[in-house]
Formats: sequence, C-alpha cells, structure tokens
Amino acid sequence: MSLAHYILIGLTMGVVFGFALEKSRVFEPGIIVGQMQLRTFIMLKVFLTAVATGAVVLALMHGFGLVKLAPKPTLYGADIIGGLVLGAGIALAGACPGTVMAQVGVGYRDALVTLLGGIGGAIAYGYAEPILKPMLLTGGPGRITFADLAGVPYWMLALGLAAILVAILYGLETWRPWRGEVGRDVDGLADR
Repeated sequence: MSLAHYILIGLTMGVVFGFALEKSRVFEPGIIVGQMQLRTFIMLKVFLTAVATGAVVLALMHGFGLVKLAPKPTLYGADIIGGLVLGAGIALAGACPGTVMAQVGVGYRDALVTLLGGIGGAIAYGYAEPILKPMLLTGGPGRITFADLAGVPYWMLALGLAAILVAILYGLETWRPWRGEVGRDVDGLADR
C-alpha cells in the first residue's frame, strides 16, 4: 500500500471514531467520572464494543494477510505504573487523551488546560525517559500474546474474545440500560 492509502485509512478511522465518540457522549466529563466511580457504565460498554469490533476486524485483516501482528514487549513496571497514573489523571480531569480533543471541539474551556497538561506530561516524560528506563522499561517476559500462550491461531482467539465480549455487553445492558444512565442533558448525570 502507498502512503496515500495509509493516510486515507487513518482519516477514515478517525472520522468513524469521532462520530462514535460524539454519538455515545463518552467524551462528556460526567460520563467519564461516572465510569471511574462505577456509577455509569456507558464508557465501559462503548470501549468493550470497540474492542470486540477491533478483534473481529483485526482477525479478518490478519487472516487475509493484510496486516502483520507486531506486539510490543510486556514491561510490568511501566504497564502497572503507567496505567495507574493514566487512570488517576482521567478520573481527576474527566478526560482521556482521546476524548480531550472532542471536549476542546465542543467548547469545554477546562479541556484546553487538560490538553496542555497532557502535552506537558509527554514532554516531561521525553526528558525523564533516560532516568526512568532502567527502572521501568526493563524486566518483562518480552513479546507475548494470548494466542502464543494458548497455542491457538490468532483469528480463533480474537473471534472467541469478541463472542465473550458480546455476551458481557448484553449482560451489562440488561443490568444497566444506557438510557437510564444519562440525564436529560445527556451529561452522564442521571436524574435519579
């Protein structure tokens, strides 16, 4: 594929992601904070849907030889500490790296501060990486995948994961229907 194809695919994926993000209202700070407080589950449902869809699409693309899987090495320290820092930041800001751009786009003024903080954090990490590398970016099992551990083809594992996620999504939606989790203003604050 040419560079133009990759750019077109990236733009298409961005438009689809942005459309889904806006329609699901997952970018709303009330939805994000509500998920972190386990009050609403709209964000979890949207992300599990994305994972299930991505698993099916990736299984098909990999099966037809359109993509080659290249997993990153597992680094326990970086994964655990990075996940905790990211989760704390999301809960405090009511935004994540993907949703902050949507928040800026719809006019949340505090989203500009969150965006600048994220850029500042990335710059700070870039300077701190040589110091952190010996502590966090070493000592893991290397490149491992569930397909390798289970000894089954990737497509089979991906389609099985998608089926399990669909069952979980059905259970979540039965337990907590999305319409009951959003307020009149669709801000993530249910009118209960």
